[in-house]
Amino acid sequence: MKEYKTISKIAGPLVFVEKTEPVGYGNLVKITLSNGEVRNGQVLDTSDTIVVVQVFEGTSAIDRNAKVRFLPEAIKLSVAKDMLGRIFDGAGRPIDGGSEIIPEKRIDIIGSAINPYARAQPSDFIQTGVSTIDSMNTLVRGQKLPIFSGSGLPHNEIALQIARQAKVVGQKENFVVVFAAMGITNEEAQHFIRDFEETGALARSVVFLNLADDPAVERLITPRMALTAAEYFAYEHNAHVLVILTDMTNYCESLREIGAAREEVPGRRGYPGYMYTDLAMIYERAGMIKGRKGSVTQIPILTMVGDDITHPIPDLTGYITEGQIVLSRELHRKGIYPPIDVLPSLSRLMNLGIGPKKTREDHKQVSDQMYANYAEGRDLRGLVAIVGEDALSDRDKKLLHFAAEFEDRFVRQAKSEDRSIQESLDLGWDMLNKMPKRMLTRISPELKEKFFKGKE
Repeated sequence: MKEYKTISKIAGPLVFVEKTEPVGYGNLVKITLSNGEVRNGQVLDTSDTIVVVQVFEGTSAIDRNAKVRFLPEAIKLSVAKDMLGRIFDGAGRPIDGGSEIIPEKRIDIIGSAINPYARAQPSDFIQTGVSTIDSMNTLVRGQKLPIFSGSGLPHNEIALQIARQAKVVGQKENFVVVFAAMGITNEEAQHFIRDFEETGALARSVVFLNLADDPAVERLITPRMALTAAEYFAYEHNAHVLVILTDMTNYCESLREIGAAREEVPGRRGYPGYMYTDLAMIYERAGMIKGRKGSVTQIPILTMVGDDITHPIPDLTGYITEGQIVLSRELHRKGIYPPIDVLPSLSRLMNLGIGPKKTREDHKQVSDQMYANYAEGRDLRGLVAIVGEDALSDRDKKLLHFAAEFEDRFVRQAKSEDRSIQESLDLGWDMLNKMPKRMLTRISPELKEKFFKGKE
C-alpha cells in the first residue's frame, strides 16, 4: 500500500495531502509521524489534486515529513452482545477497564437510511416514568423526540432518569438503552458512570462518552457509533432500543469548527449549510422496519444557545424530529424538577401510542383538559400581577389554583420516582376532581360518569 509524504497544509484538525491515488470519501487514513507514532484519520473531501483528511487524535506534532497511508475501508464498529454493560469512549474503545470486545461482526458507522416504504408506523407506548412526558407528550416506540434545554438546566439528570426507568409496558421484551454523551466534562462523565453503576441501569445499557478535551473530530463519529450499536441490537437481536444523545449542541459546534478549518462558506450563525442534512442522517436512523421485531427510538438532547428556540440547532432539529420536550428556566428557578414546560412541548405521534389497550381510554381527554386548564391558569398570573387575585371571578381563581397545583404535584417529582401511566392519569383526575364538573369541557359525559368524583 502506497505511502505519501505530500502534506501541503495543516489547518486545525485537518491535513491536506496532494498528488494521491483516487480515494473514497470516508475512507480510513493512517498517518505515521517522524517519531513512529501512528494517528488515525478519515477522508473528509477529495478532488483530482488534493485530499482533505480529518485527524482524530489532533494534528499537533504532524509535519510535512509525516507519511500518509489510505486504507480501502471506512470507519467500522466492532459489535457483539458483550457490549451490554460496557462503557466506551467516543471512538468505540473500551474505557471501563474491561477487555476488548471480540466482534461478532464489524459494521460501517455511516449506516443507511431506512426506505420509507419499509418503515412501520410507530404505535407502541414507551413509559419513561416521568408524568409530563408519559401523560402530555407521550413517547412512542420508533419515534425521535428531542429535549430542548438551556445551559444550567438539569437535562442530564432527566436523561439518566429516562435511561433508568424507560420500558415497554405490559410486554416482557428485550429493552436496551444506548447512551451517548458528547463534549462533556470529566466530572459529568464520572457522574454518568457512577449513576449507571449504582442504579444497575448499566446491565442493559451501552454507554459512549466523548469528553470535552477529546478531539472535535471524534465528536462527529460518537452519535454514529451509538446508532450503529443500537441498530445491531434492534435488527440482529430483536431488541427495542432507546438511544439518548446528549448534547447535540456540542456535536454541531464541532461541525462548525471543521467547516471553518475547511474554509467553507458559512450558513446561519457560522454553521455549515449542510447541517440540516447532517442532523437528518443521524435522526432519521430512528424507526421501525416492517417484518422486524426490533426498533430504534431516539431522545436527542440539546442546549439552546441563549435559550433561543429559533437558534439554528433547535430550529433544524424541530423540522426533522416528531415534536420536542422543552425545559423551562422559570420552573427550574422555582425548584421544580423536572422543569418540563408542557405548553410549548409537543409529541406529534402521541395519538398513535395512547388509548384503550395501550394506556387508558381517558388518556387523551385528561391530557387535553389539564393542558387547557394550565394554559388559562398561567395566563391569569399576568392579570393577577396587575389587578390582584381578589378581582378574579370564582372560575378564574380555580384555574389559577389549578396551575399552581399542576406545577407542584404533577410536574414536580423526585429524581428516583418512577410513576406508571396509571398513577399519572389518576393524579390528573385527583386535580380535575377539584374543578366543577361543568368546567371539564374537554372530557366526554361517558368518561365523566366513569372517572369524575368531584362536585357538580
